[in-house]
Amino acid sequence: MIRKALALVPAEHRSLIPAHLVAIVFFAVAQAVAFVVLVPLLEALVDERFGTAGIWLAVMAGAVLVAALTGYLQSLWGLRLGVGMLRGTSLRLGDHLSALPLGWFTGREPASVSRVVVGDVREIVEFFAHLISVLLTGLLVPLGIAVGLFFVDWRLAVAMLIALPIMAVVDTLAGRSYRSADGRLHRSAAEADARVLEYTTAQPVLRAFGAVGEGNRALDAALVRHRRASSGLIAASVPGLTAFALVIQLIFLLLVYVITLWATDGDVSAAAAIGLIAVTARFIDPVAQLAQVSTATRGAAASIDRVTELLDVAELTDPSTGTQPADNSIEFAGVGFGYRTGVQVVRDASFTVPAGTTTAIVGSSGSGKTTLLRLAARFYDADAGSVRIGGVDVRELSLETLMAQLSPVFQDVYLFNQTIEENIRVGRPGATVEEVREVARIAAVDEIVERLPDGWQTVVGERGANLSGGERQRISIARALLKNAPIVLLDEATSALDPHNEAVVVRGLRELVQGKTVVVVAHKLSTVTHADQILVVDDGGIVDRGTHAELSGRPGRYADFVHQRDRARGWRLTAAR
Repeated sequence: MIRKALALVPAEHRSLIPAHLVAIVFFAVAQAVAFVVLVPLLEALVDERFGTAGIWLAVMAGAVLVAALTGYLQSLWGLRLGVGMLRGTSLRLGDHLSALPLGWFTGREPASVSRVVVGDVREIVEFFAHLISVLLTGLLVPLGIAVGLFFVDWRLAVAMLIALPIMAVVDTLAGRSYRSADGRLHRSAAEADARVLEYTTAQPVLRAFGAVGEGNRALDAALVRHRRASSGLIAASVPGLTAFALVIQLIFLLLVYVITLWATDGDVSAAAAIGLIAVTARFIDPVAQLAQVSTATRGAAASIDRVTELLDVAELTDPSTGTQPADNSIEFAGVGFGYRTGVQVVRDASFTVPAGTTTAIVGSSGSGKTTLLRLAARFYDADAGSVRIGGVDVRELSLETLMAQLSPVFQDVYLFNQTIEENIRVGRPGATVEEVREVARIAAVDEIVERLPDGWQTVVGERGANLSGGERQRISIARALLKNAPIVLLDEATSALDPHNEAVVVRGLRELVQGKTVVVVAHKLSTVTHADQILVVDDGGIVDRGTHAELSGRPGRYADFVHQRDRARGWRLTAAR
């Protein structure tokens, strides 16, 4: 555990590790020396050998002084390491998460990741600030006392060296059930956090369908599971802690009993017996402290494992080469991809989007349209074939270079819980106020700003909850306009909008795509009819391609698609009779 923990220390704080560990070792050894010399000191005092007693007293005083100094230093350095871990590990995890393939996040509760980044990091900070000292001291002080007693009474030293592995085995056995119980608690806590957040942000839906209070069974069930997991952790901890504490006390009583027998048989003097009992008490005390913090130590060990496991997830490779695309074209060459092993979503996809042209992708829901856009943006790496931008495989472009080429506009817009202006600036943080205002005007965000009481400083809420879908989409268009990348990826950008918002957003999109290479996924004919080429996707493969006139003029899936849209255009509600 300690090795894994030390591996998590940020590079800028690793220079403190040797000094911190050396201080802990000297702190433990000094304590052991201070107690071991108590035996000859008491014997010398009882025998009135005051000169010898003075020497042993000086040794004890020196050991106490070293223990006090190194105890202060190890506490100070431990605190510095803990504070450094809090910042360094959090930043490291943040950078790591931003480099993971999006497939890793699929199916994971955000609350679970949040508990690792916040809760588990906090546990590790506590480990460095306090627990590592208790842990090493609890091991080194008893060992130091046992070794030191070889110079005083070898029989007691051997007895202590035998007792140490016995206590270690009992502690290991006591902690076996803790790890699985802690894992269940972590998962249930993450689920409960997610359900509470869901409950607070989805009140309109919950109230509309009466799923509030006890009626919200999902939240209630999550809280019940969390309560049971908490009880399970206690149930897994208490028996082991009790057994460990009992063994410690039994060993202490046994050692005291043996010392008493030696004293009554005359094998040791009364003064030596008193000193040996005091040393035995100190031998047991650090181990007893380990028992008291064993739950926290095991919790920290579980946290270290979870953080290490997260950091071990393979990142997307980010080449450091300065390779630049030759132009803004996009090419798919025999691309195959699946989110899960053995289940392909894209099959042998091959097509080219020439620079400065527009390609529309149509097909039924689940056919793989959006996945093609995600592969172009390298949200995932292709399992087979290659995706190229400007003739260069996206895996050979640095992530910074690749992202500079792309402006994605998706149907599911994510806005941060910040102001309108800050959400637009995500597109280009260094933009001037005038540039932000101009793209906002083009995307008609200024209309939204004018009717809000706080104007540009209006906080949009979690995921933009304080705005309508059309308003969120306008902000996303402004964000893309501000970035002004040469390739635009549009995924159902207007499908969920009312006619007014759709007209406004379309005006912004027209401005956005001028002179750009565009790939658009859409269901509406008005979006695709003017495309330079249309790709028809079915079951992950491209089954047809051509212009609107070419495809609609021959039998096939696209002609069926046009026919279905024509029929749906005239639907209406009729009164039931």
